Amino acid sequence: MVQTRSSMVLGSGAGGIFGRRHLRVRSQGSIQRLRNNRGLRAFITALVLWLGASSVVAAAPARPAPALKIPISKTAAQFAAWVVASRDADGLPFLIVDKQNARVLIFDPEGHLGDASPALLGLARGDDSVPGIGQRKLSSIKPSERTTPAGRFAAELGNDFGAKDILWVDYENAISLHRVVPGTVKDRRQQRLASPSALDNRITFGCINVPAQFFDMSVRPIFMAGKGIVYILPEVRSLKSVFPRYGEDTSAFP
Repeated sequence: MVQTRSSMVLGSGAGGIFGRRHLRVRSQGSIQRLRNNRGLRAFITALVLWLGASSVVAAAPARPAPALKIPISKTAAQFAAWVVASRDADGLPFLIVDKQNARVLIFDPEGHLGDASPALLGLARGDDSVPGIGQRKLSSIKPSERTTPAGRFAAELGNDFGAKDILWVDYENAISLHRVVPGTVKDRRQQRLASPSALDNRITFGCINVPAQFFDMSVRPIFMAGKGIVYILPEVRSLKSVFPRYGEDTSAFP
């Protein structure tokens, strides 16, 4: 198949989940303890994002922040902080698909937010794919079966029947992230992407549609070097049921 906005705004001066500026602490010893405590660092970072602050924790030398003004939900910010603190992405770049807010967020391996975009998602609400749906013709897929599954996926660039490159997310169920397709006039896909509401972004057979420029300038370069991880957050099930390790004490992780 070829075929997700929120309450918090990341200002143009912000530097992402693990930003570019150092917290002002009173001693070098405090700085070192903060750097060595991944769990504390992740918690502080998520809190800073939630409050919309422009200064965030620095885990690496300062570097220019992207000029973003992107809404990020509290849930997505906290989840990204957990991914970094728990090393769940295995040192790979990762994407978060926030289905409830119809948005895709891109992070580098250190957890810096690189870019974000609205996205179109499966027409039906739900967090699971119908068994065998990847082998079926699009014309046979009922509207109630057109879901974007939640979960953790090892994704990589590929192609769709020799056509343009796409990011395969769940190959078995034919779920990919790709440039928005024209669809029918009735679909109004470009208009849906441009809409300020996430309520009209449910239109696809299950795949994740993003603006062509976002795919070419942000998604494609990240995955050119190899695989990355795509996290699709649930909209019906709980985070814990989809990601069993989520919420555990990150200080216990290797």
